[in-house]
Amino acid sequence: MNKSGKTLFEKVWEDHLVVEETQETPAILYIDLHLIHEVTTPQAFQSLRDQGLPVRAPNKVLATMDHSTPTLPIRSIRDLDIVVEKGPADQIRDMIRNCEEFGIELFGFDSDKRGIVHVIGPELGATQPGKTIVCGDSHTSTHGAFGALAFGIGTTEVGHVLASQCLLQRKPKTFAVNMNGTLNPGVTAKDIILKIIQQTGVGGGVGHVIEYRGSTAGSLSLEERMTICNMSIEAGARAGMFAPDDKTFEYLIDKPMSPKGSDWDQAIEKWSQLFTDEDADFDNEISIDVGRLTPMVTYGTNPGMAIQIDDIVPEENGDLGYRQSLNYMQIEAGKPILGKDIDVVFIGSCTNSRISDLQDAAEIFKDRKVSDGVKALIVPGSQAVKKEAENLGLDKIFESAGAEWRESGCSMCLGMNGDTVGNGKLAVSTSNRNFEGRQGKGARTILASPKTAAASAIAGSVEDPRKYS
Repeated sequence: MNKSGKTLFEKVWEDHLVVEETQETPAILYIDLHLIHEVTTPQAFQSLRDQGLPVRAPNKVLATMDHSTPTLPIRSIRDLDIVVEKGPADQIRDMIRNCEEFGIELFGFDSDKRGIVHVIGPELGATQPGKTIVCGDSHTSTHGAFGALAFGIGTTEVGHVLASQCLLQRKPKTFAVNMNGTLNPGVTAKDIILKIIQQTGVGGGVGHVIEYRGSTAGSLSLEERMTICNMSIEAGARAGMFAPDDKTFEYLIDKPMSPKGSDWDQAIEKWSQLFTDEDADFDNEISIDVGRLTPMVTYGTNPGMAIQIDDIVPEENGDLGYRQSLNYMQIEAGKPILGKDIDVVFIGSCTNSRISDLQDAAEIFKDRKVSDGVKALIVPGSQAVKKEAENLGLDKIFESAGAEWRESGCSMCLGMNGDTVGNGKLAVSTSNRNFEGRQGKGARTILASPKTAAASAIAGSVEDPRKYS
């Protein structure tokens, strides 16, 4: 018997179908919002030039600089050559030229709207329920926190969307993650998603769109939901989504790009229909008891290699890849990771660089000092977040503790802008990937929440944040 109800994902998908897929051909999907940055766009813009094509809808493109952009102050384009290598500097110059040539507004060095693309989209109100959103960046899934269908695309596809505002896509399957229970002190949304990835594995969501549901979902703030959706891709999923609710509407109501007046009323009416019907079925489903969680940390070289902070590292099972991962990390099976000495702490990235993340960290840094020999780098996700944090005095707390306070950007998350962990050094990082060399050549990465990262900076070793609660 065929189901009659539809999931949240199916409703958004069907609303954007231009041409339905067949066995021979993918669907053609209309794209509402195209986010672009300096790393994945140069070839796409060049393809438009080569074909003599314009950008079809410049007003549906949101452009910023984040990946290659230094987090040290930049007063002019000439400063780039001092701070970063030639390749990243050229990417930024290309971005400026391309946006000028094709009539796209760019939030560049002199813009108070500049920041990580997955941070500024929501804070500007460009991210909205029911939209289809794409970007040449895998962590575009972040925007699903608002009930949008958001996913990363390749450079060739970036060119397709710039030229046509459409995209060829095969319809993904559906995956429900039921979250129930109440978060305990010291436990955060970052710990929830690390637990989910541990449970599903890094390939558990391949070919699916995850919808996060259950009693816990409605209790989470939009910033917490963004953290969870951000790392959906690390479970292999195409995207992650939360159904929009009153918290979503409250977040968006005063944003610069949100609908205004009667348009707002119409938007609320439409957005309120974006939920999964009671009689809808999912292709896959798991449940997680959030109330049983403790802080989580990774110990290997993918986000699925995670444990509760007071557990021991799992024993080797004869898998060569597992042994190689532990050897790279210089971590022993059967031993605790709690108390392991560290060299660097990074708090930032599109996963955890919003104001609530910085407040979590500041609570632990306040009236304490970063341990001798530890470098702590704190990078806000946008210039707006930076300003708000400074208005709250968070920058002073970080600097008094001995941490570095920077300009906004992706920073050490991917190590291509001058910010790296250092060869052979061990970092506790609030970013989303712990792959070999992700944070610079030879860097070793433990993923954790801002609370755990801050506690580790103070202790000089992997530390349980509940110790400082």
